[in-house]
Amino acid sequence: REHVLLCFTLGVKQLIVAVNKMDTTEPKFSEERFKEIYKEVTAYVKKVGYNPAIVPMIPISGFNGDNMLEKSEHMPWWKKQKIERKTASFEYETLFDALDNIECPQRPTDKALRLPLQDVYKIGG
Repeated sequence: REHVLLCFTLGVKQLIVAVNKMDTTEPKFSEERFKEIYKEVTAYVKKVGYNPAIVPMIPISGFNGDNMLEKSEHMPWWKKQKIERKTASFEYETLFDALDNIECPQRPTDKALRLPLQDVYKIGG
């Protein structure tokens, strides 16, 4: 929850939600548990200010690598999902597919370069 709010506050325009640890649900890789989490997270994403229709949510297991690069045989209930954006639409089945379809932001190359300043040191001599 804090990550979604922080992303929105910092001006992040695109978001991907990976529901991790699907291998630890009871029963393992449970579709019902994913749907429960999906419903909760979708409501929160909308409450924060994102459009949940364009936020991909993917059930994964980072420990086993399920649905990260290739579709998992442990989750036969997980099918390709489709996202409709203003500029384009895409289908995703894995985390890699969703990451591959992030739209690159336009950089303001005609403006001055901005660098974040983390700390100022005064060195006395």
